Amino acid sequence: MSMTRTSVAIVGAGPAGLMVSHLLAREGVDSVVVDSRSRETIATTHRAGILEAGSVRLLVDDGVSDRVLTEGREHEGIELRFDGHGHRVDFQDLVGRSVWLYPQTSVFADLAARREADGGDVRWSVTDTAVSDVTGRPTLSFTDADGVAQEVSARYLVGADGSHSVCRRAVPEAKRQTFYREYPFAWFGVLVEAPPSAPELVYASSPRGFALVSQRTDTVQRMYFQCDLDEDPVAWSDDRIWDELQTRVAGDGLTLNEGPVVERTVLPFRSFVHEPMRHGNLLLAGDAAHTVPPTGAKGLNLALHDARLLAERLTDAVRHDRPEVLDGYTEAALDRVWRAQHFSSWLTTLLHTAPGETEFDERRRRAELTSIVTSRHGSAYLAEAYTGWSLPARPRAL
Repeated sequence: MSMTRTSVAIVGAGPAGLMVSHLLAREGVDSVVVDSRSRETIATTHRAGILEAGSVRLLVDDGVSDRVLTEGREHEGIELRFDGHGHRVDFQDLVGRSVWLYPQTSVFADLAARREADGGDVRWSVTDTAVSDVTGRPTLSFTDADGVAQEVSARYLVGADGSHSVCRRAVPEAKRQTFYREYPFAWFGVLVEAPPSAPELVYASSPRGFALVSQRTDTVQRMYFQCDLDEDPVAWSDDRIWDELQTRVAGDGLTLNEGPVVERTVLPFRSFVHEPMRHGNLLLAGDAAHTVPPTGAKGLNLALHDARLLAERLTDAVRHDRPEVLDGYTEAALDRVWRAQHFSSWLTTLLHTAPGETEFDERRRRAELTSIVTSRHGSAYLAEAYTGWSLPARPRAL
C-alpha cells in the first residue's frame, strides 16, 4: 500500500472539490483530490448552465479562467410565459446584476485544467473509496486507476462527492439531521441540434405543465418539460418532443427552432439539506450537503459558494493551527443554502402543475405570476434571488 500525507484530502473532483483544492493551493495549502469518475466522464456529463455574478467573479478573480467572459453569454433577464404571453424580467433594471450562461462542463474543464497546470494532485477513476477517523486525523483509502491500494492521511477531510456521498455516511446518525422534500414530477431533458430560439431563458407555465427553453451554443440547445416520474424517454420520438415543447410555449408568435434530438433523459429532483456540514475534521460541500430543484439554477452556484467559504476557513485552520475557525462554517454556508432552498422550491411550485391540481390552484398560480410581472417589487425579488445574493467581503482573519 502506498501512503501519502497531506493537509487536506478531498473526495470529489467536481466543481466544489476542485475549487476548494485550487483556492487552497493559491494560499500554499496542499491537498489531494480523488474521484471515482474519469476526467472524461465528468467533462461530458451535461449539468446546470447558469452562473450568478458572484460565481463569475470567483472564477475570474481567483485565476481559474477568463473563458467565462469570452465564451459565456451574459443574460440580463429571463422571460416568464403564461396564458400565451411572454413577460421579460429585466435583471439589470431591477437589481443591476446579470447571470451568465456557461455550462457546468465548462466550469469543470477550466478547474481541471488549472489544477493540472499548477501541478495539483488529482486522482481520477479510483475505486473502493473509504474514509475513517474523521474526528481525529482522517484517513482516505482507495484503489487507484492502476489497481494499487492507496492511503492518504490528512489533517482535514472534505466531502464534495455528490448526492450519494461516501463522506456524508461517516457522520453518525445521532449527530445529524436531514431535511428533504420529494417532488411529484420530473423534467424531460433534451439536447437538440438547432439554433437558439430566444435570446434569454424562457420559463413557461402552461395547462400542460412547465417548460424551460435554455441554450448551450449557437448550434446546440438544452430544453426541458415537466413529465411524470416514470416517463420513458425512449418512447418519445423527435416529433412528439417538439410538439410538446411548441404547445407549452405557444403564444406571442414564439416558435421554437427545431432540429434533431441528440440526447433525452428524465430527471427527477428533490430538495435536501444535511445538517451540520462539519463533523470533527470532516466538512461537506456542494451536493454532498444539499441539493435543490434545478428550476432556480442554484445547485452549481451553491457548490462554488461553499468552496469559497470552506477554503477560507481551512487556510486559516492549517496555516495558523486554528481548528476553531471551522466552527462557523455550517452556519455561514446554510444561511445561503436555506435561502436558495426557499427560492428554488417557490419557483418550482409556482411554475409546475402538480398532480391533482384543482382549477382553484391553477388560477391562484396564474394570479401570483401576474402579481410578479406587474409589480416592480415582485419582479425585483425574483431578480435578486435569481442573480444571487451579494457575497460578504473576504475577511482578513476569521
